Amino acid sequence: MRLLFVHQNFPGQYKHLAPALAAQGHEVHALAINHQPGLPGVKLHLYKVARGSSRNIHPWALETETKVLRGEACARAALALKAQGFTPDVICAHPGWGEALFLREVWPAARQLHYVEFFYSAVGQDVGFDPEFDQPDFDDGCRIRMKNANTLLNLETMDRGICPTRWQLSTVPELFRGSIEVIHDGVDTLLARPDPAADFAWRGADGTESRVLKGDQVLTFVNRNLEPSRGYHVFMRALPQLLDRHPKLQVLIVGGGGVSYGAQPAEGGYKERFLAEVQDRLDLARVHFLGHLPYSRFLRLLQVSAVHVYLTYPFVLSWSMLEAMSAGCLVIGSRTPPVEEVIVDGENGLLVDFFAADKLASAVSRVLDDPASFDALRANARRTIVERYDLKTLCLPRQMALVEAVHRGE
Repeated sequence: MRLLFVHQNFPGQYKHLAPALAAQGHEVHALAINHQPGLPGVKLHLYKVARGSSRNIHPWALETETKVLRGEACARAALALKAQGFTPDVICAHPGWGEALFLREVWPAARQLHYVEFFYSAVGQDVGFDPEFDQPDFDDGCRIRMKNANTLLNLETMDRGICPTRWQLSTVPELFRGSIEVIHDGVDTLLARPDPAADFAWRGADGTESRVLKGDQVLTFVNRNLEPSRGYHVFMRALPQLLDRHPKLQVLIVGGGGVSYGAQPAEGGYKERFLAEVQDRLDLARVHFLGHLPYSRFLRLLQVSAVHVYLTYPFVLSWSMLEAMSAGCLVIGSRTPPVEEVIVDGENGLLVDFFAADKLASAVSRVLDDPASFDALRANARRTIVERYDLKTLCLPRQMALVEAVHRGE
């Protein structure tokens, strides 16, 4: 096969699939704006968007125009590849930023397999869930309807789709669900695994090195960015009670100060805002903001965690929650649909109401007071990931089989 991967931030979800197909002897190319270091066997082609959005454009049309601009840039790069003699049999594309919009005009016969991640709603998902930040009005509803325009155009264009979770698929209009396969990106459970001898060291802002060991009272919280959509505000509000009750507790927080999802705060950043809300009640010597970590250090952190907290709006499920479970963490998650698809309360983790900081603190304390009594849940958490989400034995083979099926026209 001749394959083309299209992802604005390549490899993204194709980190394992693209090189695995190349290793089978297929010809593999990729189109991207941003990229990580090259993958073996994958020929990467970069392109740039010609211009930014128009001044004074209607706010409801702003995102649509942005995606058309990206789609045009990607299509012109595809035309250049076509002029060089490359015609893919299958295009694997993440259409979320608009890049896939016009690929059918470049290669009409190429089969398209799209990564269908999410379909937005103005009520009860990433928007309209948290009344503290989000009370959508008429304009918001119209803007979100237009936000889905790109997704609808791509759903109509694709031959098949792949979606990582059943709940995320449930957000997609029913008309299209039958052509979408639920296959998770996968977790490398040989890398993300328990290590009873694990330790984790870091340097504070003053240059002092600290270290924790497996068995210490370590509470972990991980987001790409520390923001409300991933429950950062709720987590911070639970900390004063936890630090008071557990004098040996160390809190290790991973994530940046930007915004990945939702609106920017009116001023400042969410990280500083919610730290400021509680900092006069915190022992800041035991609360450590680690920023972003290399993947190997991120896994090492999970291996020393006594309790890992994962909270999310009804939105895309983070890889980090599954990796934490695979590493043998006791995960306390929010009782929201994406989490409930994986964690069963009292069986392979604990669930709490997303908004209830006091209940979160109580659940964490239960585990810290008697960690051994939750060992069965930790073992069950890892078993869940190995049996349902393992990269090498389950998810990657299914992804590769789906690509082959799309190539055959099935």
